[in-house]
Amino acid sequence: MRLPGGAGCLLPRGILLLLLGVCKALSLEIKANPKVTAVVGEQALLKCSFKSSSPITESLVVYWTYRPLAGGLMETVFHYQSVPYPTAVGKFKDRISWVGNVASGDASIALRSPELSDNGTFFCSVKNPPDVYHNIPQTVLEVTERGLSFRLTSAALLSLSVFLPSTIVVVLLLVRMGRKFRVLKEKKKGGYKKSSIEVSDEPEQTESTGCSGKLRAWCLNCVDTDEEDLY
Repeated sequence: MRLPGGAGCLLPRGILLLLLGVCKALSLEIKANPKVTAVVGEQALLKCSFKSSSPITESLVVYWTYRPLAGGLMETVFHYQSVPYPTAVGKFKDRISWVGNVASGDASIALRSPELSDNGTFFCSVKNPPDVYHNIPQTVLEVTERGLSFRLTSAALLSLSVFLPSTIVVVLLLVRMGRKFRVLKEKKKGGYKKSSIEVSDEPEQTESTGCSGKLRAWCLNCVDTDEEDLY
């Protein structure tokens, strides 16, 4: 690099690297969502955040520009400098509001009542002198009609496959036990009593041993809906 004034000498490498470092230090870092999906008629949030190496002053400026999906010229749809200045003309008139906070590095805006014709790309630009060099991130807005489709996540499917059968089994058991207790209650109310011959004719039950035998006997006793005789 040559010195100004045509001195004809080159700057040392160290000075050149220092100048490049200063330019990098005086740059802004801006981030925005690459894509935003919105539903017709529902507010859409276009997020934009920035980091500046310089203190925030009244000279800070935020610009939001828009390019239609079909292409064409870009238009400024929002401007902020100390106070917000939404566009007063065009398709976005009275539909863009400021929801950011420059003190915390937030330059977000909201779009009210998005339409299918709003599909396109938005660009967020911030300048905070002397920080004026920065990237310009873009956000693709996709507006869709409200759908009635119901999507089940893997977790929801797993929950249904596990708890639904269990619930059905519990309900069936409760119904069968209720019928059993109702029959016993009716017998008790009627005063029914077995004769000595009926008692002697019944086979003796062998006692089940072990945990598996006791569990099987308990299950059979719960689900058995046949009428039982009272002693």
